[in-house]
Amino acid sequence: MKHSAQLEQWIAQDKKRMKALYAAAEMGLPDGCLAAGFVRNLVWDKMHGFSSPTALNDIDLIYFDPSNVSEERDRHIEKRLKRTVDLPWSVKNQARMHVRNLDQPYTSTADAMSYWVEVQTAVGASLDDNGEVVIIAPFGVDPLFDFTITLNTKRPKPLDFKRRIAEKRWLEIWPQLKVLNP
Repeated sequence: MKHSAQLEQWIAQDKKRMKALYAAAEMGLPDGCLAAGFVRNLVWDKMHGFSSPTALNDIDLIYFDPSNVSEERDRHIEKRLKRTVDLPWSVKNQARMHVRNLDQPYTSTADAMSYWVEVQTAVGASLDDNGEVVIIAPFGVDPLFDFTITLNTKRPKPLDFKRRIAEKRWLEIWPQLKVLNP
């Protein structure tokens, strides 16, 4: 089975993740997806043979809407989501994140993800109109299955890369992972 099909299947079989995806889809946000640890942790858990999923610190709902880039809108969406599904939501409109990251304006959610510090984090999932899982991955999904953590050469920030690995304890939680491009 191809990695993308395997990932779609794993997400579809995960009741908690599907509940979150349906809640996110109900928001109707343009170019939206649940990304980062939502997808990454699931793959690393499965690849390590964990019988239960690693707890998520947050559920990253990202979207792209240049017509309203206010942080207040994101907080409002988070509150609405919490009332629907009590999860640790973190909502960010990627149409404004280039300012914080000192980049040129992004053109889409996938474009914004392509600037994230690690390649393996830049994977998201959403639902299509038929409720099927759709993967958004500017670098593809294969790196998630390689037992690696890779510095994004499009945005080489080695200090941030090392800090994130340490703070998030990825090598402790998933000991088979190897760091590339430190």
